[in-house]
Order: sequence, then structure tokens, then C-alpha cells
Amino acid sequence: MAKAKSIINLLDHVKIDKYYVVCHFKCNITQKVVVSTVPFEPYSGKIEITAKDILLHPIQSYQRYYHTPIMIYGNDCKDTVVLKAFEKISEYFKWDNEKEIYIYN
Repeated sequence: MAKAKSIINLLDHVKIDKYYVVCHFKCNITQKVVVSTVPFEPYSGKIEITAKDILLHPIQSYQRYYHTPIMIYGNDCKDTVVLKAFEKISEYFKWDNEKEIYIYN
């Protein structure tokens, strides 16, 4: 959990558009910034909507499918957009056991 929190602490800012999430990770020691871009994936879980639901409740089915919340970042979730973005650029950072933070490599 300490490492997930440390990743979030690196987060300088996030830009979200229709297709991508761009995360800017900044080392607080060196002030270096690394940018990671990941596809915007509204929901990685499974949403089950039956044909009957679509026919009888088309508006509710649409809203359920397209308005399911996503987790951009958080301490309790291991599968967040920010963590996926960090995995792409993790080679630029090393874990400092003494300070318990990631430092730009």
C-alpha cells in the first residue's frame, strides 16, 4: 500500500480527454517530470445488459453502460488509470527503501 500511495504522491497533474489520460509524474527530490499517456477506458469490468433490458429499458441500459464511474486514482484500488500510467514509465523511477518514496532514476 505504501508504494501505491507513493505513486499518487508523484502525480503532478492529470489531463483527461475523450480518448486519453495523460499523467504527469514529478519527482519531489529531483523535480524531473515524466509524462505517461494511456487510453481512456471507461470501465474495465464487465457490465451485463440483456437484450430484454435494452428493449424494455433502453435509456437505463444506455446510462448504465456509458455512465459507469471509473477510478482515476485512489489508495484502495490496485487497478486505476494512474497506476496503469505509472507502470508504463516505471523504469524512470526507483524505489528508495529508506525514504519510502519513488525517486527519478
